[in-house]
Order: sequence, then C-alpha cells, then structure tokens
Amino acid sequence: MKTNFDEVLTKVTDFLKNEAKTETVIGKEFKLGEFTCVPVIRIGLGFGYGGGEGEDLNKAHGGGSGAGAGVGIEPLGFLVTRQQEIFFVPSKSSKGLSAAFEKMPDVLEKFLDKEKVKAN
Repeated sequence: MKTNFDEVLTKVTDFLKNEAKTETVIGKEFKLGEFTCVPVIRIGLGFGYGGGEGEDLNKAHGGGSGAGAGVGIEPLGFLVTRQQEIFFVPSKSSKGLSAAFEKMPDVLEKFLDKEKVKAN
C-alpha cells in the first residue's frame, strides 16, 4: 500500500488549523461572583511520519512506513477581571527568580503610590 505524503500532510495541517484556535487554547469564560474568569492552557502538538522502500540483492522488494503523534495540555491559570481590573492568577506557584519577576508589577505599583504621596 503506497501512501501519499502530501495528502497526509494536508490532512494533518487542516486538523491543526481547526484545533489550535483561541477558543481551544484560552477556554470559555465563567462568572465567579463579581469576577469573570477565563482559563488559560498551553497546548502542544507534534507529529512525525516516515516511510521507505527498497530491494535486496535477490531483487526482493519491500517497503514500510510509520507515524506517530502526541498532544500535551497544561493548565497555566486564569485571566480574571473585575470591573476595570484585569490580572492573571497562575495555577501553580513559581519559585526563585521567576516568582520575583511575577511580583514586580505589584512592587512597582506600591513604590509609585508612595512616590505620589510624597509629592503631595
């Protein structure tokens, strides 16, 4: 059985176009009291396909092919809004340097608020 690689690639590409949409990656929003929450996830898709054919010294002909695919889904957290506020709530806590960078906007905001108070 001979496989048309172009046809397989076209079908896989069409599948990826249909599945890797914002709605798939972000999720549907829901209300939690006065908060609107939107789940955010990361999706990874991978695939591979290969085949070959040949003859041995006795002119015996053979061929083969194989394919593999994988999908990974990881919850990242939630985009949360309340009136004009919007923030991101991660689903797992960070440690070390990445935790410091995540807190930087809050630290900067507090610093700027103190500077405003000093100026007045």
